[in-house]
Amino acid sequence: MKNILAYIFLGLILLPRDANCADEKVNIIPDVVYGHKYGMALTFDVFQPQNPNGAGVLFMVSGGWYSRWTEPQNMQGWFNPLLEEGFTVFCVRHGSSPKFKIPEVVEDVRRSVRFIRRHAEKYGVNQNQLGVWGGSAGGHLSLILGTTSDQGDPNATDPVLKNSDRVAAVAAYYPPTDIREFVDEKSTYYHRYPALQFEADLAGDFSPLLHVTPDDAPTLLIHGDQDELVPISHSNNIMKRFKEQKVPAELIVIKDAAHGFKGEDQNRARQAVVNWFKKYLLTP
Repeated sequence: MKNILAYIFLGLILLPRDANCADEKVNIIPDVVYGHKYGMALTFDVFQPQNPNGAGVLFMVSGGWYSRWTEPQNMQGWFNPLLEEGFTVFCVRHGSSPKFKIPEVVEDVRRSVRFIRRHAEKYGVNQNQLGVWGGSAGGHLSLILGTTSDQGDPNATDPVLKNSDRVAAVAAYYPPTDIREFVDEKSTYYHRYPALQFEADLAGDFSPLLHVTPDDAPTLLIHGDQDELVPISHSNNIMKRFKEQKVPAELIVIKDAAHGFKGEDQNRARQAVVNWFKKYLLTP
């Protein structure tokens, strides 16, 4: 059972099976390079709807902090509900585990936001109407962006780094919100997920639970009440912090769902994400 849950956590459930739903009306720009590291390119794919609404959603391709490449046409089915409402979707890949650890992964996804903001006009989106969405490790990264953004470094020599990595809205499925207990050699998570194998005293820096402040992005959490891999307490705890800090937030609990949504649960979650971004990215 643990092995099955581990594979789910790696994000296999995020790869949609309905590849046939690719719509020729959607323009796909594959493999846009937003940075380099160790001689390798960091890339994202852009999905542009026929009638864009001016808002963009970054999808974090991350499960267990592994970030796998998938043929863009095979990913489109996952994004169709957003595309049909006019959202431009950026499918973002980061430097993957096991080579890279969470601190390095976070720098990558920060850079992806900065890059897209810098080139927003090119992709037909408003730089102030960017949201981020992910599941499991991708949800963790989405919350990191929602709670610990900065305005960029005006003195940076790299023009991308001069831009803010702030997002206007967040949606996260079953996200780890406090990784301090995971970044411990005694933890089974530590040995199962190599991205957690970094200095334990830095774990708090990458635990969204500890960084909630009133200016955080409006956040939607969706979690199954039978999740054994990332217990629902992770979402409950950060939801409490959001309420205390008066951050617009909502937690949708899916009854009897484990780690990964299927069938009607998946449809319900996807529609909730669409509604959330319509509310917080399209409203002036």
